[in-house]
Amino acid sequence: MNATIKENVDTPPFKFRTEGGIGYLTLDRAATYNAFDHSMVVAFETLLRELRYDEETRVVILDGGKAKGFCAGLDTKGYAPEIFKMTPIQAYNAQVRMSRLFLGMRQIPQPIIACVHGAAAGIGFSLAMASDLRILAEDARFSAAYINIGLGGADMASSYFLPRLIGAGRAYEYLLTGNWMDAKTALSLGFASRVVGKDEMIPTAQGLAKTMVEKNPMGIRMTKEAINCNLDCPGLEAALNMEDRNQIMMSYTYRMK
Repeated sequence: MNATIKENVDTPPFKFRTEGGIGYLTLDRAATYNAFDHSMVVAFETLLRELRYDEETRVVILDGGKAKGFCAGLDTKGYAPEIFKMTPIQAYNAQVRMSRLFLGMRQIPQPIIACVHGAAAGIGFSLAMASDLRILAEDARFSAAYINIGLGGADMASSYFLPRLIGAGRAYEYLLTGNWMDAKTALSLGFASRVVGKDEMIPTAQGLAKTMVEKNPMGIRMTKEAINCNLDCPGLEAALNMEDRNQIMMSYTYRMK
């Protein structure tokens, strides 16, 4: 499956291909540091909808391509001025449309491995947070930059993801200050899976992805679903119920092969 989605756009804002069960999603707006404009939102939205029922793509590797950084967040020169000209309901709809991309990342069955180099700010930070694994280059750094431009520091699912990934104490710090978290700190806080040289990011992600592709595809899907559900479950018993259901369902699926 190749994404060639357009909505009043001459060039698709990212590249996508599937090879050997691995989907390669490369952001392709290098001139704007992969900042999100309307075309990127529409393209991501459409791709996530397609991936939700795509049986060919088993794992997705997301990277920032040739840009100097992974993703600079919202396109403040192009898209942000358009939003400020909108009516309140139009602006709210634009906000909702962007934010639901991160719900979509959690809803697709494929694990997402984010390969992050350079700066990941705002939406870029949220792309990394919404991924399942994070492979960082040594120069990777993250900022919940919303607070730095006069907005609330909790945006694009950051107030949900970050406390769960690094603990509430440090999450408060980054969301309230907009300060940068570097790769070394990200690794020490458990935010990153690996920190490697930039040239090793994709090969490292491929190694992990190939291991996942070898597994039962239903097992991978149900593992991601169980983790998502149990992050918000009311207690241990509910978590065990989810795991028990999945394991018995998988055992019967295995027997029917």
